[in-house]
Amino acid sequence: MFARTKRLTLRPDWPEDAAAIARAIGHEQVVTKLSRVPWPYTEAHAAEWLATPRAKDNVSLSILAHEEATPRLVGGIGIHPAEDMDGHELGYWLTPDAWGRGYATEAGRAVLGIARYAMGLKVLRSRYYVDNPASGNVLRKLGFKPTGRMNTYSLARGREVESVTLALDLDADAPLCRMPIAA
Repeated sequence: MFARTKRLTLRPDWPEDAAAIARAIGHEQVVTKLSRVPWPYTEAHAAEWLATPRAKDNVSLSILAHEEATPRLVGGIGIHPAEDMDGHELGYWLTPDAWGRGYATEAGRAVLGIARYAMGLKVLRSRYYVDNPASGNVLRKLGFKPTGRMNTYSLARGREVESVTLALDLDADAPLCRMPIAA
């Protein structure tokens, strides 16, 4: 699946992206806000992750900013079956120099269209660590509503961290999901 927005291209991750992914995600302030990413993060971790087979209900996309002459990998976004919640979960990350530009919200809107129209999902869930309120702001802009709190294990931190859980009813919020996509 691919999606294009005004400033971004979302496309599948490719094996040759390993070095760029490792550079973009390999910041302690990024990986400690994610649940399944180790610290320190290396190119070997990226290559292993890229080689992992994915089911059709496990979508992972690179976020490339194309505002400059050469598109640049600035993050990742995806939808995967939730391990400890019902249904599917939205997850994303951005490299630090891409923070504060609205990329996560823009990419998120595109992925909501993929979730609803390409994957046929009715509800999408997400979560963020309580010490990462910026992620909560993005999710609220996308229409997610808080559903509770739980502890979520962080591989990079090596412990459980309190997180806020959220959900979005994709049928009720269909206008948020309008986005041209290609599958």
